[in-house]
Amino acid sequence: IYTPHEYILRIGEKEEREMRVNFLCRAALVLSALSLGHAEDDKYVTCGSAVKLTHLGASSSTKQYYLNSDTHNFSSGSGQQIVTVVPSKTKHSSLWNIREGHDQTPCTAGQKLTCGSRIRLTHISTGRNLHTHGIRSPLSRQQEVSGFGEDGEGDGGDDWIITCEGRDTYWMRNRPFKLQHKDTRTYLSSNAQYQYNQRNCGRNCPIVNHLEVAAKATPDLETRWKVELGVHLSH
Repeated sequence: IYTPHEYILRIGEKEEREMRVNFLCRAALVLSALSLGHAEDDKYVTCGSAVKLTHLGASSSTKQYYLNSDTHNFSSGSGQQIVTVVPSKTKHSSLWNIREGHDQTPCTAGQKLTCGSRIRLTHISTGRNLHTHGIRSPLSRQQEVSGFGEDGEGDGGDDWIITCEGRDTYWMRNRPFKLQHKDTRTYLSSNAQYQYNQRNCGRNCPIVNHLEVAAKATPDLETRWKVELGVHLSH
């Protein structure tokens, strides 16, 4: 068993170089594929889009929190790249590329995604996939969520299922949804109660004031998200 104090973060020169290279390459690919599309397509979340996921549970009318990652790693637990939510909409580190699930046929850029689809979210800046596994998270002691893989290639633990609310057939922008992890059946979550600070993260902690992201067994208000901002692709 390990305590939050053991989660002092580290950053390596290799990860910094990878971040710069991958960000430039992926940004160029996304922007080169951008299509204006049709007005009726503006309401859908589509394959290939680079989006920001807003956490509805922690957000309010005055502050919005976005799923985020960077080149900082856990020093205990999995040792993988840390994932948090942050109250800033301008960070490029909050952009995620929507892709087909692991070992699935590549989806078409701009393709509408049906509710129940299996997807991966690849972090634009670092090429790591949103991932979870059986290791406990440092603050809430639920299931750790991390960034995993190399240049977008990881394993089946990177797969998430789009769980829509209501009777929508397709994943819609500005509508609440949940992401359920395919392997562990847990849900992507965050809670304002579990915030990193110097007491639980250490001095000079690079993620002070970020909120922990974890995967929890039961869906509730903490597992609700929406997609609004981003570079949205359409046919």
